[in-house]
Amino acid sequence: MTLSTPPLKVLDAFCCAGGAGTGYAAAGFEVTGVDIADQPNYPHRFVQGDAVAYIRAHGHEYDLIHTSPPCQYDCTLTAGTNQAKRDRYADLLEPTRAALEAVGRPYVIEQPPGRASRRMRVDLTLCGEQFGLRVIRHRNFELGGWFMLQPPHVPHRGRTAGYRHGRKFEGHYFQVYGNGGGKGTVAEWQDAMGIHWTTDRRELAEAIPPAYTELIGRHAAALLADEKVPA
Repeated sequence: MTLSTPPLKVLDAFCCAGGAGTGYAAAGFEVTGVDIADQPNYPHRFVQGDAVAYIRAHGHEYDLIHTSPPCQYDCTLTAGTNQAKRDRYADLLEPTRAALEAVGRPYVIEQPPGRASRRMRVDLTLCGEQFGLRVIRHRNFELGGWFMLQPPHVPHRGRTAGYRHGRKFEGHYFQVYGNGGGKGTVAEWQDAMGIHWTTDRRELAEAIPPAYTELIGRHAAALLADEKVPA
C-alpha cells in the first residue's frame, strides 16, 4: 500500500489580502492566513486575530511560517515627511522574530527596503523584473532555519509610468501605490502584480506579487519534503 504524503502547511501571518499566501499555494502549500483585521478578499483559509499571539500558540502546527509585519513604524515615509505619525504604529518586527524563534519552525520575514530592513538579516532580495512583472517592488527577506541562494538581480528596463512635477512620463513599470499621478488603472495594477482576486487599490498596494513567494515556497518545499515522508 502506498502512503500519501501529507501536504506542507504554511502560516501566512499579517496576511492582508493574500499576495504572499497565493504564491505559497502555487508552490503546493496548504495556506492559512492570520490578520488582526478582517480580510474578506483573502482567497485561502483565514483566521482573524493577533498574528504574533497566533504564532506563539499555533506556529508549531505549520511546516513554514511566513510573516509580513506592518512596516509603517519604520518605513521610509514615516522616517521622513510623516515622522510625527510614527507613534501611531506598533513596532512589530522584533516581537514577530521573538515569536518565530520561540516556536522554532522555519520562517520567512518580509519587509520593504528602508529602515526596517536594516534591523533584519537580508538573506534574499526580490524584484518584479526577476519574474517579468511590470513592477519593481523590491522586497527583502530574512530566512530562519533554512536558506536559499539569491537569484541574479535583473537590470531594470527604464522608468515607471506616471506624472513627475506636472510632466507625464511613459514607462515599462507601474507604481502600485496611491491614487494619483497617473499610476495606472486597477486592471493594469492587477496585471503588473499578478493579482486578480481583488480590485481594491489599497489591498493591491499593500501586497507583494505572488511570484515572489512561489519561488521561495518551491525552494522551502524541496528542503521540507523529507520531514513529511511517512516512516
